[in-house]
Amino acid sequence: MVFSSIYFLCLFLPAVMMLYFIIPGKFRNILLLIASLIFYGWGEPVYIWLMVFSIAVNYICGLQIDRTENRAKRLALLVFCLIADLGILGFFKYTDFAIENINKISGSSIALLRLALPVGISFYTFQTLSYVIDVYRGNVRAQKNIIDFGMYICMFPQLIAGPIVRYIDVEGQLKNREVDEDAVWSGLVRFSAGLFKKVLFANQVGLIWSEISSLTTRPMATAWLGAICFTFQIYFDFSGYSDMAIGLGRIFGFNFPENFRYPYEADSITEFWRRWHITLSTWFREYLYIPLGGNRCNVIRQILNLLIVWALTGIWHGAGWNFLLWGLYYFLLLTLEKFVFKNILKKTPAVLRHVIALLLTVFGWVIFACDDINVLTGYIGTLFGSQGMANSMSAYYLSTNALLLIVMALASTHYPKALCGKILSRLDEKQVYLFELLFVMGCVGLSIVFLIGDTYNPFLYFRF
Repeated sequence: MVFSSIYFLCLFLPAVMMLYFIIPGKFRNILLLIASLIFYGWGEPVYIWLMVFSIAVNYICGLQIDRTENRAKRLALLVFCLIADLGILGFFKYTDFAIENINKISGSSIALLRLALPVGISFYTFQTLSYVIDVYRGNVRAQKNIIDFGMYICMFPQLIAGPIVRYIDVEGQLKNREVDEDAVWSGLVRFSAGLFKKVLFANQVGLIWSEISSLTTRPMATAWLGAICFTFQIYFDFSGYSDMAIGLGRIFGFNFPENFRYPYEADSITEFWRRWHITLSTWFREYLYIPLGGNRCNVIRQILNLLIVWALTGIWHGAGWNFLLWGLYYFLLLTLEKFVFKNILKKTPAVLRHVIALLLTVFGWVIFACDDINVLTGYIGTLFGSQGMANSMSAYYLSTNALLLIVMALASTHYPKALCGKILSRLDEKQVYLFELLFVMGCVGLSIVFLIGDTYNPFLYFRF
């Protein structure tokens, strides 16, 4: 189940909210745990056992690490837990990829397992890892209540695609949170905005990308237009889903960390990654880059640390060579930016730095989107004119979608929010409420109309 589905919007969410607000507070975590398991098992109930197993293993290991004073035993427990978590992730996500490549290299014919990837496994695995590592470090105490712990791991608002919520950030909210009308309302507003971004922006521009990427003849103008469309699709798809998750968190009393801060306004690749998928960048920094030595070592070691982090970042996103290439692409860009062109970029006008960062980002999304290397090389060729500069279809796609692209370009900046803030600052409390009510009704109503009328409703991070 995903947030942008009729079942979720019209059945699941209203039912869970109604029960949540009428039952006593001491039962709310049990309700969220049960609801989350139902949400998780909606499409693939067979994998509920996997979720329960992950909860049990990390709960027990966390308790034992917290209770044990012997350093060697604590380390052994941590290593066991890391192997269990990463082993499950690796088995389901990378086994067939490994078999395919072994077959290609050796000429063997090992049968693929063809296992369905458990939904959200990359995200909740990182949450379990952060929990046991923080307990080992002594940053948090182990959670003794298995209901509360299980609810933290599989809480449906952030289960499928994050934000990656570290236990240390919500520890106090697991027990001590209240139903606050203002928070619930702001959560509904945030959820509605995210739903609108996903359904009316991401889905619509995704159709254009789908058409262009499937063309057999694709001149340079069309290829770049398609790449720009995917650039908008993945932003509004993922940031919209994050907005919905953060909004749902507020409704149920949780404050989830922000995951996006207008990344396409960045004027460097470094700045882009401070604004894009912030919780993933934070996770890799806190649990991999800094432990490796981070910036506290010589240049060669810093570059090696960056290589390890970005290779793993690419692999984390998917079992495909394009994802590894995508990670290495950003490693190369960040290395050049940090160690080679640092002084030159400081003297470069901000507008030019912004344009360069955008072009590099758009090109990077092409690598991310094309999971077949032959398709990828072919598409990159068309970006540089291997099939000509433009044709009548280029003009058609541009003329029929120009307005949508302009609107999305503006919507991906901070200006709409700033404008709304100025408008609301001039209204009284009742007028603000009416404005927000109309906003929520408009966003949800239009989204439902589009969901009923359209069959195209993918979620790009659904299988990550």
